[in-house]
Order: sequence, then C-alpha cells, then structure tokens
Amino acid sequence: MIKGFGGVFWRTKNLEVVKQWYGDVLKLDINDWNGTIIKPEAGNETIFSFFTEDDSYFPTTQQVMLNFQVHNLDDTIKHLEQMGVPLAKKEEIGEFGKFVWIEDPEGRLIELWEK
Repeated sequence: MIKGFGGVFWRTKNLEVVKQWYGDVLKLDINDWNGTIIKPEAGNETIFSFFTEDDSYFPTTQQVMLNFQVHNLDDTIKHLEQMGVPLAKKEEIGEFGKFVWIEDPEGRLIELWEK
C-alpha cells in the first residue's frame, strides 16, 4: 500500500532562522513554500522506525529525530567545521554505517549517516 515516504513536517519557533540554518548547514534548498523536495537516489533507503518512550538512543525529551543520509561523512564533517557547527555526538562507526549528530538552532538533534 505504501509507495514511499511522503515528507516530514514540524512546527518551528523561528521559521526564517531555521530555514536559513538548514539551507546553509545542510545545503537544503528551502523554497518559498518553506520546504524542499529531496529526490531519492539509487541505493538510498528511508528508515521508518519506532522507539520506546524510554529508549536512550536519542533524548527522551525529543519526540522525533531526523536522519539524513550523506554521500561522504568526512566531507560533511569538514563542511560543518567550516560553518562552526559542533558535533553533538562524535563519529560512531557500526554495522549500519557511520553516524554523527548535530543540533539545529532550536536544539533538535539531527543524525547524519553514511551507509
């Protein structure tokens, strides 16, 4: 029944600051309608996963965590350093790939993943 992931929508306290940050830091081309379209590339996956209320993978005070798949995590980390964006969690390498976390301007943790 499900064809693909349709989108992620959330409320923000300071729309212009958040739009600018996601554009500058994550290179998302945010349009006038306050969003962007990320077209899937061959080999990409979208994970839809539930966590229990007390799971400690990400803070229990945060209901949702974004995960963006990147082409090259090392290049991404260099870009983040140039932008002055600190890592909220240093690079972790595991069976599913390499991961880091950063925080957006409103403190939401975002996971960046190289498969």
